[in-house]
Amino acid sequence: DIEKALDYLREKSLAASAKKASRIAAEGIVDCFVCEKCGVGVIIEVNCETDFVAKSDDFKNFAHDVALQIASMKPTCVAIEDLDAKAVELEREIYKNQALAEPKPKPLNIIEKMVDGRIQKYYKEVCLLEQDFFKDPGKTIKQYQTEVTAKVGEKVAIRRFVRYEMGEGIEKRKDDYLGEISENLAKMQQNG
Repeated sequence: DIEKALDYLREKSLAASAKKASRIAAEGIVDCFVCEKCGVGVIIEVNCETDFVAKSDDFKNFAHDVALQIASMKPTCVAIEDLDAKAVELEREIYKNQALAEPKPKPLNIIEKMVDGRIQKYYKEVCLLEQDFFKDPGKTIKQYQTEVTAKVGEKVAIRRFVRYEMGEGIEKRKDDYLGEISENLAKMQQNG
């Protein structure tokens, strides 16, 4: 049965990649992606165990795909473990208070399940490894990383990234030329 054989091989390769997860990955590449049209740039460090794998097309494509993911999906960290526990607890409290403030509040056990669901959604928004891969939405970045680990035969890990967006964090001046013209016309009419 070819289906069962393929499933068996997939399971074996995933089990092998799980064993590799504890190994040290100190080689790799720093890749970047810049979109001048949208004003976004990403620098990413992806590690592996050998320079041989770091030079492979599979590894380079993975790093570039992940840089594109970061550019488009705006994660703030690599993994759930990288999040500040206080920030997550604050999110949890906000979600709980929102649920309690609904006109028809639900029982506490239901609210807790709702909050857990919203926290999982929050993780998918801010944690790169939890996000759906833009090229294959049925797969997370973590699953894609596991597949690449199995394919190249050694541990592959996203270490860190920085995302820049043109004008991010700068309060932009909002000119209202039409309003200024109307105001100036009104003043001119008053003055005669």
